[in-house]
Amino acid sequence: MIRKITERLAKTKYIRDAMEDQTDIKDIWKQPTPRMIIGLALVGFSYIIGWPAVTALGILAVYSREPMIIVLGGPITYGFSHLVFLAGAWLAGAQYARILMKYATKVLFRKIFHHGTETFSV
Repeated sequence: MIRKITERLAKTKYIRDAMEDQTDIKDIWKQPTPRMIIGLALVGFSYIIGWPAVTALGILAVYSREPMIIVLGGPITYGFSHLVFLAGAWLAGAQYARILMKYATKVLFRKIFHHGTETFSV
C-alpha cells in the first residue's frame, strides 16, 4: 500500500519538478536583504505580541476584576499578532520556504526510491 501511494505521489508535477530541480540547500544561505531582515523581525515580534500579550491581558483582567479586558482584548491582540506574522512572512519572502520544501521533497523521495537495492521508476 505504501509503495502504491509513493508511486502515485511520484507522478505528481510537484514531485517530478523537485526531483529534477538543481537547487541546493546552499541557495538559502545568501546575504539577507533589508526587507527580509524587517520581515523576520516582524515574525519574531508577532510571537511576542501573541500568547504572551494575551496572557498578560488575562492576568490584568483577573487582577482588575474586569473580564471584558480579556474577552475583547484577547482576540483582538491575537488577531493583530497574526496580521503582523503574515506581513513579516510576506516581507521576508516565501522563496526560502519554497526552496527548503523542494529540497526536502527531493531528499525524501531519493531515499524512498533508492532504498536498498530496489529502485522505482518515475
